[in-house]
Amino acid sequence: MGSSTTGLKQFRLKLPATAEDIARLEPGMIVYLDGIVYTAREGAYKRVLEDGVALPDGLTELSNANFHCSPAAAPDTDGSYRVGGVTATASFRFSKWMPQWLERTGTKIVIGKGGMARDDYVNILVPHGAVYLTTVGYGTGALLGRGIRAVHAVHWLEELGIAQAMWMFKVENFGPFIVDSDLQGNSLFATHGDRVNQRLEALYEGLRPPALHRYGETDDRRKEVM
Repeated sequence: MGSSTTGLKQFRLKLPATAEDIARLEPGMIVYLDGIVYTAREGAYKRVLEDGVALPDGLTELSNANFHCSPAAAPDTDGSYRVGGVTATASFRFSKWMPQWLERTGTKIVIGKGGMARDDYVNILVPHGAVYLTTVGYGTGALLGRGIRAVHAVHWLEELGIAQAMWMFKVENFGPFIVDSDLQGNSLFATHGDRVNQRLEALYEGLRPPALHRYGETDDRRKEVM
């Protein structure tokens, strides 16, 4: 662990992460990862949890860090893959699968963007001893790609496609990521969302309801993910 010139705490974390290292993570800390990171999102979750397909051999021993992302990957002539970048996707969309997934895989680090719903930190991550890391702003996919040294393996590529397949990346100094939540369920996203929501009704006061809606949208601003 160290400190940057900005005063932020930084931590270089080896994967699979130990319980002791995860306990040291604090909201606002900057983290870089070494080891194996795997990608899994709705396609992989449905395949394993709903369709009953077995997890890839060795996954739980190699990694306990699940990155919600879409990689820009292309095959080489020798059968390996080149990864130009990885674009994080919004994690709150996967909440309904996360309790079973964490239980099945032993995942302790969830990485994505946008955070989770407030209750998810306490009811899903905390009971499984897991924390949430978020990417730093937008447009960092190419920066993160520099930390990918090789594709250790890829699973279900033909069945699910590039974005939804499970990729296992060998990474070095992979980041930066911000620690959003800790083992007690404290969350930067949730805390700042609460502050924004205190004056949210006043912000929209007097405005007419939107003329167009997408399926499933609500006019209740308190249900927005901030």
